[in-house]
Amino acid sequence: MNQSERGIKPFDLYGEDYDRWFDTDGRIIFKNEVRLLKETGIHKKHPSIEIGSGSGRFTKALSIDFAVEPSKTLRRISIKNGVIPIASRGENIPFDDGVFKAAFLIVTLCFVENPEKILEETHRILGEDGFLVLGLVLRDSPWGRYYLEKKEKGHRFYSHAVFYTFNEVHTMLQRSGFDVVDVYSTLLSSPPYAKEESPMHGFLENAGFTGIVASKIR
Repeated sequence: MNQSERGIKPFDLYGEDYDRWFDTDGRIIFKNEVRLLKETGIHKKHPSIEIGSGSGRFTKALSIDFAVEPSKTLRRISIKNGVIPIASRGENIPFDDGVFKAAFLIVTLCFVENPEKILEETHRILGEDGFLVLGLVLRDSPWGRYYLEKKEKGHRFYSHAVFYTFNEVHTMLQRSGFDVVDVYSTLLSSPPYAKEESPMHGFLENAGFTGIVASKIR
């Protein structure tokens, strides 16, 4: 998850609780997010990599080839979930230039210390025809505001998160050599309750989860 020591620590301490969320309170949310990410079609491109793969839930669901995760606890849980991640930070991914056709940053950008550095490194390992998929909770969405309230109350995970607007993410992508080519939205139900939904094509301000597909342009 978080590529900084500040962000890695809570996941090392509470990794079991984090992973348990996918089978309990987050079960429907996770299902909706996976549906959206599959709708992009980018998971069919190989070789692929997830950066900040957490406990491996998305890596496995999307059949992503490689995973990178700095948290020791989450790597251990990931192995139990059937995914063997590489111990590394997103600022220094141990692969040569241009080797991947697809890269995924799923609910990771909000936990990294320097998001543009992560994007630049992702750009480096993607080939000329490569695509990046971002899965995001945006700051101005109802779910973004819900998590911001938790952050302000000192939540053990969200207190370390920084949420961005769509325009802020778009600008960071452009600065890092990417062009946004597609957007998908889901989680239109009001927090804290989620219902099963089909992903919508395009950017919806009231969506709790936004998927951005970006191509490498330089």
